[in-house]
Amino acid sequence: MADPRISHIELDEATILWRNADIEQERRIAIFDLIEDNVFKPMRAFDAGHAGPYRLRLSVRDGRLSLDIAADGGDPIETMVLGLARFRRPVREYFAICESYYQAIRKASTQEIETIDMARRAIHNNAAELLLERLDGKVETDFPTARRLFTLICVLHIRG
Repeated sequence: MADPRISHIELDEATILWRNADIEQERRIAIFDLIEDNVFKPMRAFDAGHAGPYRLRLSVRDGRLSLDIAADGGDPIETMVLGLARFRRPVREYFAICESYYQAIRKASTQEIETIDMARRAIHNNAAELLLERLDGKVETDFPTARRLFTLICVLHIRG
C-alpha cells in the first residue's frame, strides 16, 4: 500500500555552522511537525515502485540543495538537487524578519509582535510557494510540508 510521506528527516550537521536557541527551537518544531503530518511523493521513485514512506536527508553542496531520498529501511533511492539561487533573497529576508521577531518578543508591545509575525508568515508563505514551484514535476507535496521544508532549508543556511 502506498504511503507517500517522510518518516524520518535529517539535516547534514556539517552544513550547519552555527545556531542559537531560537533557531534550534524552530528546527525541532519543524522536524516534529513534518514527521507528524506531511505529503511527500518523489515522482521518479514512486513510479519505479518505491511507494513510501521515505527517509530524507537535506544538505547544501556547492550552493545547491541536496535531497537524499531513501526507503524507510535506509536503502538509497535517489538524490534530487535544486539550485538555491532563487532562495537566497527569501532566506535572507526570513532571517532578518526572524531576528526582528525574536527581539520584539523580548521587549515590544503585543501589537508590534503581531505585526512582525504577520510579515514573517508572509515571507515564509511566499518561500513555501517558491519551493512548491521548484519541486513541481519532481515531488508531489502540500503547502504545510513545503513551509516546514523551507524552515529546514533556512537552518542549513545559518552562518555565525
